[in-house]
Amino acid sequence: MEPRPTRFLEGDDAVAPAPEADRLTAWIEALAARPENRGALSHWERLPARPPRFGDLSIPLPEVLADALAARGIERLYTHQVQAIEALRGGLDTCVVSGTASGKSLCYHLPVLERLLTERDATALYLFPTKALAQDQLKGLTRIASGHPDVLRVLAPGVYDGDTQVSTRRKLRDSANLILSNPDMLHQGILPYHSRWGRFLRNLRYVVVDEMHAYRGIFGSNVANVLRRLDRIARHYGADFRFVLCSATIRNPRELAAALTGRAITVVDDDGAPRGEKHFVFWNPPFVDASRIERRSSNGEGCALFAGLLEQGAQALAFTKSRVAAELVFRYARERLARLAPGREDSIRPYRGGYLAEERRAIEQALFSGELRGVVSTNALELGVDIGGLDAVVMIGAPATLASAWQQAGRAGRRQGTAVAFLVAYNETVDQYLMHHPQYFFGRSPEAAIIDPHNPYILARQLACAAYELPLGADEIAFGPQAAEILCALDEAGEVRTIDQRSYWAKTDFPAAKVNLRTISDDTYTICDRTRQNAVIGMVDAISGLELVYPEAIYLHEGATWFVRALDLEQKVAEVEPREVDYYTQPVLDTNIRVRGELQRRGWRGETVVLGEVTYSWQTVAMKKIRFHSIDSIGYHPLDLPRLTLETVGFWMAPGEAAWAAVARRGLNPVEGLMGVRNLFVTLLSMLAMCDPADLGGKIDSSNLGRPTLFMFDRYPGGLGFAEQGYARLDELVRAALSHLEACGCESGCPSCVGLPTLWPAQQQDPDLQHGREIPGKEAARVLLGHWLGQEDPDAAR
Repeated sequence: MEPRPTRFLEGDDAVAPAPEADRLTAWIEALAARPENRGALSHWERLPARPPRFGDLSIPLPEVLADALAARGIERLYTHQVQAIEALRGGLDTCVVSGTASGKSLCYHLPVLERLLTERDATALYLFPTKALAQDQLKGLTRIASGHPDVLRVLAPGVYDGDTQVSTRRKLRDSANLILSNPDMLHQGILPYHSRWGRFLRNLRYVVVDEMHAYRGIFGSNVANVLRRLDRIARHYGADFRFVLCSATIRNPRELAAALTGRAITVVDDDGAPRGEKHFVFWNPPFVDASRIERRSSNGEGCALFAGLLEQGAQALAFTKSRVAAELVFRYARERLARLAPGREDSIRPYRGGYLAEERRAIEQALFSGELRGVVSTNALELGVDIGGLDAVVMIGAPATLASAWQQAGRAGRRQGTAVAFLVAYNETVDQYLMHHPQYFFGRSPEAAIIDPHNPYILARQLACAAYELPLGADEIAFGPQAAEILCALDEAGEVRTIDQRSYWAKTDFPAAKVNLRTISDDTYTICDRTRQNAVIGMVDAISGLELVYPEAIYLHEGATWFVRALDLEQKVAEVEPREVDYYTQPVLDTNIRVRGELQRRGWRGETVVLGEVTYSWQTVAMKKIRFHSIDSIGYHPLDLPRLTLETVGFWMAPGEAAWAAVARRGLNPVEGLMGVRNLFVTLLSMLAMCDPADLGGKIDSSNLGRPTLFMFDRYPGGLGFAEQGYARLDELVRAALSHLEACGCESGCPSCVGLPTLWPAQQQDPDLQHGREIPGKEAARVLLGHWLGQEDPDAAR
């Protein structure tokens, strides 16, 4: 039987929504009651409204700044805003943790504007993980300052990123007192040229790091060192500044903020912002027939909910898990609205990476102003771009992390009225687990964000950049105790020259140009309309390009179908032309891992474990044509495209007959057990090696050794030492995996134990057509781990 809908006010008291619940909740009830939707409503959680809590500053804001706020309708500050301002006034490095739309930006805008009003030469630097956020915050800051001419007069801001014109860059260096940028530009475009920024750096008073939770894993570890480089350069010019970090809810904000900045941090998490009542609905697409195997399309269900919300007059946002899905849901929703609510189809747009910057800004502005009533987006709108107050969010497919899920859901309810968030499940194991175990979702804290600024591989690259900027002294401790040893290695390699205990950059090249802070490629393909003199209509990163714009593909852009006429691999240009067809295309990918050489090998508990160099590769080998509004393939065509490769370091082992037999004796599938071990290793090795699960790859392969082999590897060119730690600490890793498995209260496996936390590469395919994230058998993994630890009967270890 389908699980009966369970509705909560608080705790486990099952009750229906109050009779006075607004029309959106009444519409949900009516929708769920339809015969065709029987069993779709699997859970309904009510999050009660919360009134605002205000505070008062010990010393009021300058009168002109208070007037500027009043002109924007802001008469009082929330408790967390007051606490943040007081902490910064007291000279404390501060991290603000509060919910979506809680006014976090005022926590740094107001101290910065207050300082600019009282100190003529003061400067501030705002850092955001994306260019879009910098542009958005510039608009928000300008709106506040424009409330009073005296505030606007002291503000000289500008965005300094890769899109900034050369002439504008020079003007900003010479006269701006507030720069909005990103860590990549700070790393490659500001710090190496710090002599040109002497005026700005000498007067630096605040450095804002917004969306702090985005800085995790390899990216966060690199950014932590970039911030240390900024700190030493600013001190070189005599500056004394404070960090202001802002984050969505994560499990370890103090630890992450301290690791990013290298400073003691004051955390402000007493969120005083109001919150309207929110209804969180789990929607599980019904089975298509009595066989109870295949469910209705999740994209179709999400589209129906999204369009239905718009028909009810709500302003809504739908999140999808891929670019293709975003385009499909938009197209289907537009067709539905044209049929059932004529005129409203023009009030929705899609939004995703790959659109031109001006297109994305226009969509954001139209959503903020209310001109647009709905947007279908990838997670590109998950971060804090201000898109105004929304009534509802539809998440099609469970996001990769709980933190992402709450961030997306938080896009609804930015006013004090009732808001609705839907989670529409895919017919895959992880999503179905959440549908049947909602307490897992609502009863757990969001994940911790982990970085390791002292990773020797990362630190060596960053120290090279630091030495280029200023000679490194032996007494500098900001980079950690192992910095001296790494500098010695750089000296031996001829990259730096140490004279009188100071290390100077010894080469003529520019080290920052070779250091990418992120794991994704900087290369992009340009998508051009060949019918309009090759006018640019979009961009796509080089990795995704071969999955989206291969020859004869149908490229979806704002719901329209474009035929890919040619793909120039050298110039990285895709030529497309508009063509109306009744299908779209999906890539067929082949992944592979190959051993290139051994670095070390050892015997371990009856197995042979090897550390070595591997090449992980993936290739688009064919395409399928899929008819719209279906999952039926109407054609298949082989493709000849280059294979993308990642040359890295990994460790591997092929379990022997004894391990295989231990699992088989229990009537379990050994390969399934090995898959569960792989998934556990991805999660737990990330904890041991101080990285993010997304920084690691795991694959089960039989082609190298002729039998199933577990490979673990670093997802970074050349490796960053994560797999090497797994090889050296395998005993610790296996014990941690078995302990973690046995401590998990699930019966047969769940996302927290043997469930795979992340997929890679990030395929741009329609999730409705994929097999999804399967959860292997928990018991098979437990037997395999127990065998290695000498516990033939794993129950004996309990």
